[in-house]
Amino acid sequence: MYTTLISVHELTTQLAGPAGPLLIVDCRFDLADPAAGQRAYDAGHLPQAIYAHLDLHLSSPITPDSGRHPLPSPERFAAILGAWGLTPQTQVIAYDTDNGAFAARLWWLLRWAGHDAVAVLDGGFKAWKASGGTVSTEIPHPLPTTVAFVPRAELTLTAKEVADRVQRADWRLLDARAPERFAGKVEPIDRVGGHVPGARNHPFASNLGADAKFLSPDELRARLERSQDGVDDRQTIAMCGSGVTACHLLLALEHAGKHGARLYPGSWSEWIRDPQRPVAKD
Repeated sequence: MYTTLISVHELTTQLAGPAGPLLIVDCRFDLADPAAGQRAYDAGHLPQAIYAHLDLHLSSPITPDSGRHPLPSPERFAAILGAWGLTPQTQVIAYDTDNGAFAARLWWLLRWAGHDAVAVLDGGFKAWKASGGTVSTEIPHPLPTTVAFVPRAELTLTAKEVADRVQRADWRLLDARAPERFAGKVEPIDRVGGHVPGARNHPFASNLGADAKFLSPDELRARLERSQDGVDDRQTIAMCGSGVTACHLLLALEHAGKHGARLYPGSWSEWIRDPQRPVAKD
């Protein structure tokens, strides 16, 4: 069972051999052009892959109090997983263009739903193509299943819980956004720039090498421990702009053997909905 990352070679072996049920999900997306991922999928994708749209499949509609990508309701997400043919025995492989920023969202959602057999294709579609992997335009039609789950509530924290914990020395809030956004020097997406007071910046890009693949577990562990500064993994919280790239940080933690960190799903775009919540810039 693959539970964090899978290499192109390992996936090729899975596809060629008598593996168990396998679900491959194309998560390519562009925040600036929400239709780009679907167009890319239609032009060519991994064999057997279905497409997951960040806004339509991996999020719920925005509300006046939510961030930009609220978690899907358990009922809605269960229906989506059932339409994809998920069973308890299914190994899920998620991929995006290269760095795993969007595929990690599906990885985390499935773990939230209690399905641990999910991994992100390291290097994504670019790595697959570079290795000579086959590309298809055929759209699969999986046999629907019935999926029901109770979300793992211990994996998330609310804005109030984050506000209570971020001021404590035995908790650490890590923000996965780029340094310039964290500092409030530039904000291309949200109406307010800056960060939650007490948070520390750990850009998700720092989890990757120049080839857009994840660093080794040892390298990740060293970098993450510097950001955590002695705080226990189970008292580490990940956030970002809208709860998407924060999942990349949680994936890096798991791949480094550091278990139990939590997600603040609403993240910065929810935090700033309430003008009473403090904002820091530096």
